[in-house]
Amino acid sequence: MIAWLSEWWGGGTPAIEPAGLRDAPRLAQLHGASFHRGWGESEFEAMLTERNTLVHRLRQGRKVIGFAISRMAADEAEILSIAIDADRRGRGLSRELLMTHLGHLAGRGIRTIFLEVEENNQPARRLYQWAGFGVVGRRERYYKQPGGEHLNALLMRRDLS
Repeated sequence: MIAWLSEWWGGGTPAIEPAGLRDAPRLAQLHGASFHRGWGESEFEAMLTERNTLVHRLRQGRKVIGFAISRMAADEAEILSIAIDADRRGRGLSRELLMTHLGHLAGRGIRTIFLEVEENNQPARRLYQWAGFGVVGRRERYYKQPGGEHLNALLMRRDLS
């Protein structure tokens, strides 16, 4: 009984599944806690209704603890954001989420994936390098920080074919 309650309350096996409009508030909350300029609920609602956007949520028990979102055009896609609840990081969940998300993109005919990552974000860079992404460019002073500082972005690419 205790194991069942633990799984129901928030533990249990992680599940990766398509996100829906009802997830917009939680996705906005996760994004805001993960990035300096978080996207609002209305931004997520708009993306969740676009035909060229793919959004997966990572759920553990009844709680959404992460997401991945990409925008598709022809046979290319750009990962717009990936976030995991701070309390659940460091457990390999982002790897599982990313690889599942890439598999769904490949299933939709996507052959090349791009993303931008803050140059100093070592955990994200390690994740993307582990997943086979390589650096193909750099954008100087791309990310503006709350204090006015500007940080560089790396443009990364992975071919799925």
